[in-house]
Amino acid sequence: MSVLVYTESYNGKFKKNAFEVASYAHAVAQKMGSSATAICFNAEDPASLGNNGVTKVLNVENDNLKTFNAKAYANSIAQAAKAEGAKVIIISSSADSKYLGGVLAAKLNAGYVPNVVAAPENTAPIVVKRTAFSNKGFAHTEITAETAIIGVSNNAFGIIEIKASASVESFAPTLGDADFSVKSIEVDKVVGKVTIADADIVVSGGRGLKGPENWGMIEELAEVLGAATACSKPVSDMGWRPHSEHVGQTGKPVASNLYIAIGISGAIQHLAGVNASKTKVVINNDPEAPFFKAADYGIVGDAFEVVPKLIEKLKEFKAQNA
Repeated sequence: MSVLVYTESYNGKFKKNAFEVASYAHAVAQKMGSSATAICFNAEDPASLGNNGVTKVLNVENDNLKTFNAKAYANSIAQAAKAEGAKVIIISSSADSKYLGGVLAAKLNAGYVPNVVAAPENTAPIVVKRTAFSNKGFAHTEITAETAIIGVSNNAFGIIEIKASASVESFAPTLGDADFSVKSIEVDKVVGKVTIADADIVVSGGRGLKGPENWGMIEELAEVLGAATACSKPVSDMGWRPHSEHVGQTGKPVASNLYIAIGISGAIQHLAGVNASKTKVVINNDPEAPFFKAADYGIVGDAFEVVPKLIEKLKEFKAQNA
């Protein structure tokens, strides 16, 4: 019985989380004395998943599936799981995969647990550790259903290189019109920038920046760090930044290795959406800002003085270590 893992891609390129869930699937398969099989859609280099412990890849080559479609993808994955005899399915906890997870669980009558941060403690039955209470605590959840779907939190398990070889097979699921009842008309994608979903580092700005004309230093700091840029809800609501950059409980959740909040007071909805980040740094001139209680490191100071100095020191450090 193999472990099946769904690996996300965009325009044929695997997303960062694809390699993380592949690594996770390998770890689960090792515990179960089994092997990890991946399923991907129109991927350009499916064999590369072998570097993360996958031994077999089912590549679905279908022009109608080049854009994510939860119903069609769920049906395809369900058919692959039945063909492979897989009772454990691994997915990420991205926005797409959380949408997919519920649909897939209903189709397979499976138990689905998202936001998992570690390999299963037990495999008979499966017990996983997941975040709870808006990332303020952890829950140990037992999956009693015959089929288990595990959603892995971004940057929780990490990418582990195994250096194995993977066989690649074409897989052609049977799909009908009902699978395409919901269609994507258009997809807007940020080009030439690190996306929030894939970023190890996120630099985020709030109303403390006073206006969109001051966002240059946020973008410059992000460029120096190789980070994604983000913002708080009020900033996107006022039109200073696009809604695609809004992070928090009501925006995009962030689980980066480093989250830098500049001029953000730290409303509870914002903190709930970024608490999964491993290290949080806040720069704010208000020492009573709620974010300081949640941050690992804090600087009480004027962002317009602190951030330029930080950029200068980072550039010096990079030049010395080039």
